[in-house]
Amino acid sequence: MTTPNNPRHMQPPPPSGPVPGQPAPAGVVALWSDTVGRAATRCGQVLLIAAVSAGVVWLLLRVYLVMIAAFVALVFASAVYPLVRWLVGKGWSRLSATGVVFVGIFTLLSGVVTEIVFAVRTEWDSLSTSAVEGWHRLQQFIMSGPLPVDTGAVDNALQRATGLIASGTFLGSAVTGITIATEAVTGLILMIVILFFFLKDGPKIWNFTLRWFHGDTRAKLAESGDRTIQILGGYVRGTVIINVIEAVVIGVPLALLGVPLALPLAVIVFVLGFLPIIGATFATTLAALVALVTNGLVTALIIVALAIAINQLESHLLQPVIMGRTLSLHAIVVLLALAVGTLVGGFFGAVLAVPLAAVAWAVIQVWTDTYQAGEDPVLGEDPVNPESRVGSKSTMAQRWKYQQMRYQELFDLSPVQGKRRQSRGKNPSDNLTDPSRPTRPGGRR
Repeated sequence: MTTPNNPRHMQPPPPSGPVPGQPAPAGVVALWSDTVGRAATRCGQVLLIAAVSAGVVWLLLRVYLVMIAAFVALVFASAVYPLVRWLVGKGWSRLSATGVVFVGIFTLLSGVVTEIVFAVRTEWDSLSTSAVEGWHRLQQFIMSGPLPVDTGAVDNALQRATGLIASGTFLGSAVTGITIATEAVTGLILMIVILFFFLKDGPKIWNFTLRWFHGDTRAKLAESGDRTIQILGGYVRGTVIINVIEAVVIGVPLALLGVPLALPLAVIVFVLGFLPIIGATFATTLAALVALVTNGLVTALIIVALAIAINQLESHLLQPVIMGRTLSLHAIVVLLALAVGTLVGGFFGAVLAVPLAAVAWAVIQVWTDTYQAGEDPVLGEDPVNPESRVGSKSTMAQRWKYQQMRYQELFDLSPVQGKRRQSRGKNPSDNLTDPSRPTRPGGRR
């Protein structure tokens, strides 16, 4: 019996393309599974990430004033928030503690900035004249010395840099003084407002952000936030202390040696100290040039020797004691960060480049696949701990998980378990991720 020619009884035509839910043809699979196909897939992923990153950078550049104000406010808040927390612990309300710290920090900063401006402004002409004359004397000494040194290349580079700055190209011809002043005032007001709310409601803002995440993601976000605050606050406090020490150690000998511009030079040492490595070098070089003009070669050599001693003191004593492990960056990373920050953001970019690099490295360590929650005999104390502020932001399941990890590590370090571990060929870090190991004596979990 034939099927009637009815559209309802007609068979649908076979699909022309791949059917969803069914495996792709072998040729298509082979096309993307070989070496070239995998490389093409990775290239596509890289291009997609690059496009998204470029879009994010473009958006940030469009709102750079807001981003800079927010980041500067975060830096200041990280530096002074421990004082707010201490006052709250003493029984103060958060609003009162924030108000006192807020007024105090701006009174202090206003006084310091005013003193720096007046100290440098009144002596700037004499300082620049002495520095230029000292450079010329140094050139004459080098050219008349035993080594055949040609300073023509150095002179040409200095003349090009001076011409670039004087021509206005360095600052950008499209940016007028009124625009710069308006942006500076707007950014300052915005930074002040953001700083106040960071100090007053910082924990609430951060907890609101963390409520959108759970489990390991929340724990890693909390750890990233805590490390960011720790690095930024420690960097600012440590840098200020080190700069004050260096300014005093340089300024007092300058005054005792009779150098007439001791106070402005000490102020310059303090300000340029916020540029790691190159700032102190430039400031002490300027001090040596001024001493060469005003007091002679012997005084200049004393200043150079003092600068070398201060550099060694900072590297081997001040940085480890005051900074601790706040900046665990190699010197070449610091120099590269300074170069990139200077090219992107000028002086302020150079100042903020190093702490940003340290924060980025700390966050990368947290979010990489090798990041290990739980106590480790090599890495030290567990960063995600139920007794810490980070652990309190995790879910109960995550807190119990980290408790089990720590208990398991302590249990594995006992003599009996140590022998078992050696017989199995495991190391302490393997036990943290091995689900076959019991977490309590007797095999109970």
